[in-house]
Amino acid sequence: MKKIILSFIALLSATSLISCGTAINKDDAIDVDLTSLSSTMVYAEVYNMMTNPDDYLGKTVKMRGSFSVYHDNSTGKNYFACLISDATACCSQGIEFVLDGDHIYPKDYPEIGSEITVTGVFDTYYEGDYMYCQLIHAGLK
Repeated sequence: MKKIILSFIALLSATSLISCGTAINKDDAIDVDLTSLSSTMVYAEVYNMMTNPDDYLGKTVKMRGSFSVYHDNSTGKNYFACLISDATACCSQGIEFVLDGDHIYPKDYPEIGSEITVTGVFDTYYEGDYMYCQLIHAGLK
């Protein structure tokens, strides 16, 4: 039942985005502008991005949310993400991003939990058997 509801929300959000056109901003070369959507719509669109990544490959995405870091102790690698919450702030989803250029954590990154706006190109990659989504060539504001 939960899966049906989430699928319905994703379908509804995609239909709404197509009909109102708010997610496309050609003036700034942004294909998917999540900063112009309500929190409910952003959450639904990010869910759609995670479940249908092929539809977004190569598109420039702009999003606003909280800065987060995950450190994998087994590999020593840091993963940086922009997290967004749903309308009730009970659930959150995020998209990993990789900044363009050479950056050192924590010196070149914001404080954990601070609000950020990140723009980058949507891509996927595999680690082991799992596929992950990320924004590459990203920039922060």
